Amino acid sequence: MFPPIYAALSAAPAVAAIVADRIYRHGDAPQNTTLPYITWQSVASVPENNLSDIPPFDRWVLQINCWHPADVGVVTLAEAVRAAVEPHGHVTGIPVNQREPQTKLYWVALQMDWLFNR
Repeated sequence: MFPPIYAALSAAPAVAAIVADRIYRHGDAPQNTTLPYITWQSVASVPENNLSDIPPFDRWVLQINCWHPADVGVVTLAEAVRAAVEPHGHVTGIPVNQREPQTKLYWVALQMDWLFNR
C-alpha cells in the first residue's frame, strides 16, 4: 500500500555510498543520527479511480529531504536521490540552497509524484 521508497533509495549505489541505510520515514530522523541522512514523508495519496474496476495504481505525493553538513555534499546527495527515484515517478519540485536555522544543516527537498501499482 505504501511506495517502496526505502528500497529504491537504499538499492541505489550512489545514495548508499553517501548515507548507507540512514533513510527515515515520517519526515523525521532519530536524535543524534549520524550525518548525512535522508528523511521522507507522504504529502498526499490519490487512487486512480475508474468506473469499471478497482484502482490500478495510487499516485503518492512525496517529499524527500536530503540533509548534509556541507553545501556541496547536499547537492551531491540530492542528485543521487533524484536519479534513484525518477524511474518510479516524476520530480515536481526542488527547493534548493536551504539551511536549517537551528542545526545549520544544509537541506534540499525533492517533491515527487510516485505512481505505485497496486
